[in-house]
Amino acid sequence: MRIKDAVVNSLNTIGRAVVVAGLSILPFVGNAAEIEVTDTVAAAIANPERPADQRERDARSKPEVVLSLLALEPGDTVADIMGGGGYYAELIAGVVGKQGKVILHNNTPYAKFVEKQLNERYVAQSRPPITVLKSEVDDLQLGVETLDAALMVMSYHDLYYRAPERGWGDTDVGLFFAQVLAALKPGGRLVIVDHAAAEGTGSSAAQTIHRIEEAYAREDAVGAGFHFVTSNPALRNPDDDHTKMVFDKEIRGKTDRFILVFAKP
Repeated sequence: MRIKDAVVNSLNTIGRAVVVAGLSILPFVGNAAEIEVTDTVAAAIANPERPADQRERDARSKPEVVLSLLALEPGDTVADIMGGGGYYAELIAGVVGKQGKVILHNNTPYAKFVEKQLNERYVAQSRPPITVLKSEVDDLQLGVETLDAALMVMSYHDLYYRAPERGWGDTDVGLFFAQVLAALKPGGRLVIVDHAAAEGTGSSAAQTIHRIEEAYAREDAVGAGFHFVTSNPALRNPDDDHTKMVFDKEIRGKTDRFILVFAKP
């Protein structure tokens, strides 16, 4: 049963938080926002068995918002696409439970950075419901109508990144989205979180500073057949001028990020 634990109105003081039902909802930057946080999501975030480095990331990633927007239920099957080291996969596992399934996907370029870590944590020792999948973006191997939801966090822009020497060739973005759309069940959600680029830049900043324009991302997904559901301002940062590389020490971990929610019709 979904319970509305918090309605976050105007939180203008940095560091202020709302604590409801044992869950600390960190302040939103920018417009007021409303989120719905279930007890299951709260418990997944508070799970003491989560790795310390993942728990440290919570303050800047606000997983209570992203997980809530996925609208998950126990028993769901979810793909964390190009999910890196498993930060969100671990959280999603706590929501869908052992009767569900979490596919922690990485392509070859992503896997190069996290394969050892994933093998140690999720392969050498089985950790249901997480399954590690290594597949390429032109052949995701996600099947047809197998997923209740899919998530892409700071990875969508890489569909437009080109570096053949690092394994990033020309990506057929239309084919990629077609596979995700086919894999989702009707009504299944796709949530995209990414570093915002300047207005009017489209996908061009992906190549230089690993950002992408929000409006472009929305048009991309809708053009591929997804229905736009909503956006959320929880990760916005008006102090980010969109000109710095996301790995720049001045902005890393606090870039202006958009959250877009889509659904399969």
